[in-house]
Amino acid sequence: MRSVRPIVITAVLTLLVNLVLAASAGAQQPQRFLRPPPPGGLPVIPFMEGWYGNEDGSVTVSFGYHNRNEKYVTVEMGESNRIEPAQLDGMQPEIYFPGRHTGVFAVTIPASMDGETIWWHIKTGNSEEFKVPGERGSTAYELDRNPRPQGSVQPVIWFEEGYRGSGPEGVLSTSIKTVSVGSELTMEVGSQDSSVRDPSNPLFAKPLNTRVMWYKHQGPGEVNFTEHASAPFMTTEDVSFQGEASLRLMPPARARMAIPSGTGSAKVIATFSEPGEYLIRARVDNWAASDSDGLDQCCWSNAYQRVHVTQ
Repeated sequence: MRSVRPIVITAVLTLLVNLVLAASAGAQQPQRFLRPPPPGGLPVIPFMEGWYGNEDGSVTVSFGYHNRNEKYVTVEMGESNRIEPAQLDGMQPEIYFPGRHTGVFAVTIPASMDGETIWWHIKTGNSEEFKVPGERGSTAYELDRNPRPQGSVQPVIWFEEGYRGSGPEGVLSTSIKTVSVGSELTMEVGSQDSSVRDPSNPLFAKPLNTRVMWYKHQGPGEVNFTEHASAPFMTTEDVSFQGEASLRLMPPARARMAIPSGTGSAKVIATFSEPGEYLIRARVDNWAASDSDGLDQCCWSNAYQRVHVTQ
């Protein structure tokens, strides 16, 4: 009768080899959980949207973010939320609203630093730190301020002191507003849509409205925006503003209003829950035009107002 021992030994060795190979493969493969991510506790992801080359040799880098949590996340300025080198730090937000937000702030790298890379670092809670570079880099990331096919450009935006700006870098008010906790502060921003469109096109038979949205950008407490008598809030999304896909990715603020015909001013009333230093952002866009869209990096502008809140 033939011995079965060699066959048994061979089978055992084959099984052991297979187990070792399977364990090795499992160690190299990341675990994949067949379940949706939790509603909170996810990190905020920073984005470098692209860069603009300026006439003076400087470079303006546009930054945004994606917060996949269902609620806003706060990351205070400092080690967990910083721009390097330090002399360019300070304009990034401290509050991150749910969804994808494009061109929330920009940093201009002076001509003397051309060729250098800046970094935005952000660490959400106990999550790992994320960082994104900004520089005059690949032409694939180069942005422009040229008119879009139907003439749309970045609106001009300003505060009462008259200095005007446009684009993600926009304008930072030279004045600081002062108000006490719980008191009402009326804030006003002016804007003009400089787009030149074909008047024979029925889409532009009438001037298009622009839209202003107000956000808390930095600060220790809550900011509540209520409508001013001269600028009622848009209670539902105006059907004249196209780009539903854009709106899903870039959720609108509750405090939003229209500027009729694209030229004029918009006021809002802000109240603050805690004393401290705040930065408020107003964003104006002309996305009622079919060639203007946030996902196309056109056409909106930011304005930032510093507020000192006392007890």
